[in-house]
Amino acid sequence: MHAMRLNAPHTPLQWTELPDPEPGPGQIRVKVGACGVCRTDLHVVDADLPFPGHSLTPGHEIVGRIDAIGPNVTDLHIGQRVGIPWLGHTCGHCHYCETGHENLCDHPLFTGYTRDGGYATMAVADAHFTFPLPEGIDDVATAPLLCAGLIGWRSLVIAGKEAQSVGLYGFGAAAHIIAQVALWQGRKIYAFTRPGDTRTQDFARSLGATWAGGSDELPPEQLDASIIFAPVGALVPAALKSVHKAGRVVCAGIHMSEIPAFSYDLLWEERQLVSVANLTRQDGVDFLELVPRVGIRTKTTAYPLREANRALDDLRHGRFEGAAVLVP
Repeated sequence: MHAMRLNAPHTPLQWTELPDPEPGPGQIRVKVGACGVCRTDLHVVDADLPFPGHSLTPGHEIVGRIDAIGPNVTDLHIGQRVGIPWLGHTCGHCHYCETGHENLCDHPLFTGYTRDGGYATMAVADAHFTFPLPEGIDDVATAPLLCAGLIGWRSLVIAGKEAQSVGLYGFGAAAHIIAQVALWQGRKIYAFTRPGDTRTQDFARSLGATWAGGSDELPPEQLDASIIFAPVGALVPAALKSVHKAGRVVCAGIHMSEIPAFSYDLLWEERQLVSVANLTRQDGVDFLELVPRVGIRTKTTAYPLREANRALDDLRHGRFEGAAVLVP
């Protein structure tokens, strides 16, 4: 097999030939058809997340077909189409696992970070942490659903069913997916982009956003909730300004730059500031069941696997709309 490997933080990924991995007990091996390029991958490469101390293969928005099955796997079969997400394994016995919060497990494994991921021609995963996928949907179009879609869904759920007007800060992979869900649910979407990014603002309006503008602007009305996808701490006070009394601001990223000090009046009147961490398997089941009902269409830019460094750099500098996807 071949993979794009990260050998040290702040260095380009290297095209590497590796032995074909063998699935262990409870595991499957997948021939990768596509792997999305997530902002979390940038946080891994740029060491915003602590480097695990060994070479690794990034990537956790994996779509592929099972080509090998380890012992004790009974509910999946060779040739089946599956998706592999960020959460790759949990201990099953810590307080969080036992109380329905496996996304907060004390001893997890994360695909493309603490275990090898999908910037490769093959990937191994725990069978219980994969999602069977239907036929008939292109692998490239499906890949962003496995993290951008899932974390967007969890963020929208946490924003609350009562939130009928929702601001989305950072209108990239996650926002353009979850905006379609929110609009299908009858909500109004307000899109916040980098100041002056009229192309992305036009893209948001084309999807049905009620309003689109720069993150340095206030929306034309106060909102019920706002979700911050961009990893920019300065957006926290801006988002708090955007919501009315009892409004909720959801921080959706795994990493964010330092949040500046802000006056208490921005939080007062029972506004809430919460974060989202990882996902649960139930999030995946719930969201993927919605995908065909909503008719979600992802906007993607495909790159050959060997060009993973270019895809990451284009993501870093906002050179495309929607999501980037690697194709072996």
